[in-house]
Amino acid sequence: MRNQLFLSSMAIVSSALISLSGCSSNNINEGTSNSSIASYEDYPVKSGSLDEMVYSPKKTSFSVWAPTADAVKVFIYESGNMDTAFTSVEKSRIKEVEATDLGKDAIISKDMKRQKDGSWTVSIKKDLMNKFYTFSICSEGKWLRETPGINAKAVGLNGRRAAIIDMSKTNPEGWDSDIKPELKSFSDVIIYEIHHRDFTMDADNGIVNKGKFLAYTETGTTNSNGYATGVDHLKEMGITHIHILPSFDSDGDEVKNAYNWGYDPLNYNVPEGKYSLDAADPYSRIREFKMMVKSLHENGIRVILDVVYNHTSTTGVSNFDLTAPGYFYRHKENGAYSDASGCGNETASEREMMRKYMIESVKYWINEYHIDGFRFDLMGIHDIETMNQIRAMATEIDPSILIYGEGWTAGTSPLSNDVLAVKANTAKMPGIAAFGDEMRDAVRGPYDDDKVGTFLVGNPGNEESIKFGIVGAIKHPDIDYSIVNYSKEPWATEPTQMIAYVSCHDDMNLRDRIVSTLPKADESKRLAAQKLAETIVLTSQGIPFIFAGDEIVRDKKGVHNSYKSPDSVNTIPWENKTKYNDVYSYVQKLISIRKAHPAFHMGSADAVRKNIHFLDVDDTCQVAFSIDGAAAGDSWKKIIVAFNGSLKKTMTLELPKGSYNVICKDGEIDMLGLSTFIGESVKIAPTSAVILVTE
Repeated sequence: MRNQLFLSSMAIVSSALISLSGCSSNNINEGTSNSSIASYEDYPVKSGSLDEMVYSPKKTSFSVWAPTADAVKVFIYESGNMDTAFTSVEKSRIKEVEATDLGKDAIISKDMKRQKDGSWTVSIKKDLMNKFYTFSICSEGKWLRETPGINAKAVGLNGRRAAIIDMSKTNPEGWDSDIKPELKSFSDVIIYEIHHRDFTMDADNGIVNKGKFLAYTETGTTNSNGYATGVDHLKEMGITHIHILPSFDSDGDEVKNAYNWGYDPLNYNVPEGKYSLDAADPYSRIREFKMMVKSLHENGIRVILDVVYNHTSTTGVSNFDLTAPGYFYRHKENGAYSDASGCGNETASEREMMRKYMIESVKYWINEYHIDGFRFDLMGIHDIETMNQIRAMATEIDPSILIYGEGWTAGTSPLSNDVLAVKANTAKMPGIAAFGDEMRDAVRGPYDDDKVGTFLVGNPGNEESIKFGIVGAIKHPDIDYSIVNYSKEPWATEPTQMIAYVSCHDDMNLRDRIVSTLPKADESKRLAAQKLAETIVLTSQGIPFIFAGDEIVRDKKGVHNSYKSPDSVNTIPWENKTKYNDVYSYVQKLISIRKAHPAFHMGSADAVRKNIHFLDVDDTCQVAFSIDGAAAGDSWKKIIVAFNGSLKKTMTLELPKGSYNVICKDGEIDMLGLSTFIGESVKIAPTSAVILVTE
């Protein structure tokens, strides 16, 4: 889509302008003026990296890409505390900034020179170590308010000023020898999704650095009954990766430190200050983030960063709009910002500079912070080509870096679905996975109605959708795709392209959903449903994903969207590990079974089609399948797995006559066997699963 420069969008941007008496610069005629660029697609692409600051003791060089600016200034400050944060709900504060505030308290102010690639550059021949800087561009005769740029690597309080620091001093001891835990195949991955505060704020967890990156450096922590918490809990569970909710610098007040998930991006390449011990110290947030990663690696756990390149917290005053107004976003025909994110805007990954920005940003997190994977928020807003280039870049550095995302949008995008990284196009993105909401909603109920249950409450009609998830969203001859919810055909080419889950930070978590859809059930029935749901996830061929606290029956007081709810709603109560240790032990044993037996994570579509066959069942709300373990290289020669979602009816499953070792039955698990029997059928209690094997 071609968009006129500013003409229709300036009304939106104007609230960010600081009105001065025109622009003044001694160097505005350097290079070629870009004021007559007809469309965003014609913008020049910056050569080389997007680094905006390069330090040396003798000089610091600055470069900002602002192709339509009439003039650009850089300001140097002693302090990083520009002002308190302004967010989308505090826009009135922007208008309070007077023209005289531009560059106020700056110790140095320099005009920058225009370059042919749309950049403006200048060097300051002084030692600026530990100083702070901002840029301001002049557009259409008015100066826009100051910005740290789009590519700050260190910032002061609230992220309004970028910092000049020695990055080597942010490296914890042993950082250069940090070793990632081994990962042979994506099929070995087991993901655990964490919000820093949820996981560590509870009073009964023994953790000192509650709500901070450093919480993950503490070992030996327990609840008051001696059950492991924190990192020791993660190790004990056996998960391989933690997915940390957005941990880059978000648009919120780091002093007030109000609860937020972090899906309001400000500076994409800097850790969030509220999770550090000192948000005003640019070194603190970076060093402590690295300490977290190093500690997790030492404990055998890889780290996935939740990235939110699809939108910014604001428009007009975003760092993108304060350097190249309008360019980084998609627009409607009338010039207004399009909103496929549901957050007021959507970025334009198909444009060369946005694509370049995303690739460089992901690469930076890999190299500087040793990140092992990336979860793309609303990945469906990005274009396929950009996602494939990110995958290629990551593979070149480390093929074991995991990439997955939400294969959908939250609204309509002006870009065609044919080129968007939506779930239906997963086959066009090798090595990239998407969340499988078909199985999620077939198990727990539809995303748009918290009170409606499906398989877990005995409602029939979702069996094929569960089978779809069991095989990892690939093509399989035993599935009738015409009755699979949301997808009428397979969308993954390999099972490792589907994330198998029933609960995440969005919507009600598993416990709340079960309570909502089984309002009259007793506790034993609800806990049975919890176990059944986790069994379905952890015996599927996709990559399993567990929401933090589900394994100890954590609830969120029934709150559907808790992104800014208080700790009293979001915090994981670690006393639950004592209270619901039976459920925790069940999930832990499921993970152990999955890790020990390759039949549950074959990693190949051909192997899944060859070795998994769905069995005939006697009623609805039942699913059963067999796995040829011997062919899959497993010590279990034959494996039978069955799920009974009926609330009252016992399931009878016919079997080939033989001797069977019962691994899972009636909510109990023992990898060595609960019992053995010789027979031709097995009875499966309501709301439960069974796993039988022959050896």
